[in-house]
Amino acid sequence: MMSALRKWFFAGLLVVLPLAITVWVLQWILGTLDQTLLILPANWQPDLLIGVHIPGLGVLLALVILLVVGAVASNFIGRRLLSWGDGVLHRIPVVRSIYSGVKQVSDTLFSENGNAFRTAVLVEWPRAGVWTIGFVTGSPGGDVPNHLGDDYQSVYVPTTPNPTGGYFVMLRKSDCIELRMTVDEALRYVISMGVVAPPAPAASAESATPTLPQ
Repeated sequence: MMSALRKWFFAGLLVVLPLAITVWVLQWILGTLDQTLLILPANWQPDLLIGVHIPGLGVLLALVILLVVGAVASNFIGRRLLSWGDGVLHRIPVVRSIYSGVKQVSDTLFSENGNAFRTAVLVEWPRAGVWTIGFVTGSPGGDVPNHLGDDYQSVYVPTTPNPTGGYFVMLRKSDCIELRMTVDEALRYVISMGVVAPPAPAASAESATPTLPQ
């Protein structure tokens, strides 16, 4: 009887826990976006004008603001204004350090011509004989190539189950095995701690999966 109860408990947990976490994350996101209405003057608040609180109105306003800002930033005048604003922010001592770092990361991740997290690779980490999944983020820059050469690439090795933390390393291209799986599949594999494995790629005569070095 206890064995059956334990089995039912864990089966229920596997069903309820993902749903509960998903609902909690969605509530947090929608609640955060809903706070967009706070940027309006007090006399313009919909709650005061209409007399009724409308859930989700802040989300719609946030989407409208993003679309308007994106439309403005996509034309010549908008780009000039953004360039001028970046110049002003880069002259403020404390703000400059925070803004420049965040902007570089966001430009890399969300820019249409960015190359972050485009390829999943298999690397030996943290020591020889131990393998994990990493993501190619580009090529070493600055003065680094003068010391390492051109046969290195930048790799981000995420932690599990939280991939937002990890390690930035530079490895030889020959030490990285490119995986035939999408970045989304690789991320799910990492976040699930190896439980949710992506489907095996179809075998083909032209492209054989590379074997690990002995």
